[in-house]
Amino acid sequence: MCRNIKPLFNFDPPATHEEIRDAALQFVRKVSGTTKPSKRNEAAFERAVNSVAGCARELLDSLETSQPPRDREEVAAKARARTAVRFA
Repeated sequence: MCRNIKPLFNFDPPATHEEIRDAALQFVRKVSGTTKPSKRNEAAFERAVNSVAGCARELLDSLETSQPPRDREEVAAKARARTAVRFA
């Protein structure tokens, strides 16, 4: 799976429409093998992104957990620390 797609479930504040759409766009790019579709395929590409984003929103809205929501800043700080160690 694409490394740029981040987990979006169980965060405080919840995932935004833009975050879900960005993840859907990355997924469609990966599946289609292109970052920018040709004019001929542009409509199909956009429909796919919208469809995947809708399914992702539906999934996130229906998932349940007993765990408390994770703090976005804390998770981002841990990721930055791992990156610093990895690329230092």
